[in-house]
Amino acid sequence: MNDQFPQHAPLTQFPVQENCLQIGGIPLIWLAQRVGVTPFYAYDRQKITERIALLRQHLPVDVLLHYAMKANPMPAVVQHLASLVDGIDVASTGEMKVALDTIISAESISFAGPGKKPHELSCAIAAGIVLNAESELEIELIAQLGEQLGVAPKVAIRVNPEFELKSSGMKMGGGPKPFGIDAENVPEVLMRIGKLGLHFVGFHIFCGSQNLNAIAICEAHTKIFQLGIRLADHAPSPIRLLNIGGGFGVPYFPGEKALNLAVIGENLQNLMSDLQQQLPETRIALELGRYLVAEAGIYVCRILERKQSRGQVYLITDGGLHHHLAASGNLGQVVRKNYPVIIGNKVQGSDTEIVSVVGPLCTPLDVIAERMRMTKASAGDLVVVLQSGAYGLTASPTAFLNHPLPMEVLV
Repeated sequence: MNDQFPQHAPLTQFPVQENCLQIGGIPLIWLAQRVGVTPFYAYDRQKITERIALLRQHLPVDVLLHYAMKANPMPAVVQHLASLVDGIDVASTGEMKVALDTIISAESISFAGPGKKPHELSCAIAAGIVLNAESELEIELIAQLGEQLGVAPKVAIRVNPEFELKSSGMKMGGGPKPFGIDAENVPEVLMRIGKLGLHFVGFHIFCGSQNLNAIAICEAHTKIFQLGIRLADHAPSPIRLLNIGGGFGVPYFPGEKALNLAVIGENLQNLMSDLQQQLPETRIALELGRYLVAEAGIYVCRILERKQSRGQVYLITDGGLHHHLAASGNLGQVVRKNYPVIIGNKVQGSDTEIVSVVGPLCTPLDVIAERMRMTKASAGDLVVVLQSGAYGLTASPTAFLNHPLPMEVLV
C-alpha cells in the first residue's frame, strides 16, 4: 500500500491547542487522566447540540427530528439528545427502557425491527409506545396481546418500498428484504388493521443509510412522499405520522465531502407544501442516528509498544476491533479504508512517518490504521479515532478474547 493518506485527517469539529486535541473544552491528556484508564470513548455534548441546530436551520420547521438510538445508546447521550429532538426510535426492549427514562413521551417513541418477541411487544404495548409492524403475522400478534392487556396498541406499518436509496452504504429497502411489509401488500394489511381495531398511526418508510449524495436523498424523499400519499388512500384512519427514515451520511474517508443539507431542506419544503394539501393531518419525521452523533465522538487508546518488522513500523495499542469494529474495517467494508486516525497528544508536527496502528488481539484483523502517515509517536502516546460517536462500542465484539470494556464519557 502506498503513501496515499494525509498526515492526519482534517480537523473540523475539534480544536487543537498546544499540539493536543480538545474535546468538550478539555485537553485530551487531561481527559485521559480524568477517565483514569484507556481505552475510552468520549462524546462532546456541544457538538451534538450544534448538529441539531444545523438541522433545524436547514430543514422545514414542521419536520420532526427523531433519534435512532441504535447509533449510540449510551444513556447520557440519549438523555442529552432527548432535550433536543422530538422523538426516539428504538430496536429492543433494552433501548426502550433507556428511552422511557428520558423526558420524551411514550407516544413519541417507536419500536422497529423484525422478529420482535411476544414479551417485547407486550412491554411496548403496556408502555404506550408506537410499534412499527414488520409483518402481517406481527400485526396479528400485536392485536392478540392488546386484547389480553385491554388496550388498543399504537401501530405504524414499516413499508418495504419498491425503490432503494441510491449511493447508500447500506440498502434497507427495494427488492426482497427482511424489513417491513412489501408496499404492494400494504393496502390489504391496512384493511386488516381496521378490522382488528388497532390504533393506526402511519407509515415508516426507510430505504438506505450512510448517504452523502444529497440528490439521491432528495429523489428518495420524493418517492417516499408519493408512496405515503398513495397508501394513505387505503388507511383505516387519517395518517398522523410519516417517518421517512434517515440515511444522512457523514464523511469518514479521504475525498468524501459533508452532506449538502440546504438542497435536502429545500426539497423537503416543496414536498411538505404539497403534502399539506393532500394529507393535512400528517406530520413528517426524519429518523437520524449516525448523522447526529458520529462526528461528536472519539475513541482513544494508548500506545503500549513501538515495534518494527521488516521495515514496517507498528504501534501496538491497548484498543482495537473488539471495541471499534467499524474502524478496523470489519463492519461492512468490502475494501478496507482507514478511518481518520491521529496521535491525539501530538496532532501537529513536522516529524511524521508511515505506520500501522494495531490492537492487542491475536488476529491480523485487529487493525486501527494501516500504513497511514501520522506524527511520530512513542509508547504512552494517545491514538485517537475520529468520527467514532456512532456504531462504535455497541456495534463491536466486546467479548472477543475477553479484554476489559472501555469506558464511555459525555463531556
